[in-house]
Amino acid sequence: MIQLKPQDIVLLLKIISMNDTGWNQKSAARSLGMSQSEVSDSVARSRYAGLLDITGKIVMKSALLELLSHGIPYVFPQKPGAVVRGLPTAHSASPLKEQIQSTEIYVWPYAEGNVRGHGIQPLYPSVPKAVLNDPVLYELLVLIDALRVGRAREKELALAILKKKFGIGE
Repeated sequence: MIQLKPQDIVLLLKIISMNDTGWNQKSAARSLGMSQSEVSDSVARSRYAGLLDITGKIVMKSALLELLSHGIPYVFPQKPGAVVRGLPTAHSASPLKEQIQSTEIYVWPYAEGNVRGHGIQPLYPSVPKAVLNDPVLYELLVLIDALRVGRAREKELALAILKKKFGIGE
């Protein structure tokens, strides 16, 4: 049985952030802190699920958005944990922090982070390090975390921003 894994979402968002149909698995693996075989397996799962085209190079953004909007909080749920040092995520980071006022801060646990907040486990362990060199990927994963742990307003706002970033609707 073929089942999606959390790193599949991370890779799909990385492909979107690269905005290059000539991307290769080796550089994607290196930038995400994954092995090349993990990326290869992820591409195979995503193609099977209809989230990548037949070439394995182009993300089917409408299908991904549907999965994210309806499935992500159930398939890869997360509850905020203890206060730790890390990188801000969900409503605590851009592009949501400018629009949502909250006293609760959510972070991905990361020793080199400079913010303290309730820990949210990222979809893949290397995410905090991987986003440091990719601000587009960081924003996309922040929006995904808002879908995973946010309230109705945060989820609605995150979906609207994702639609815009994916070039869907409007």
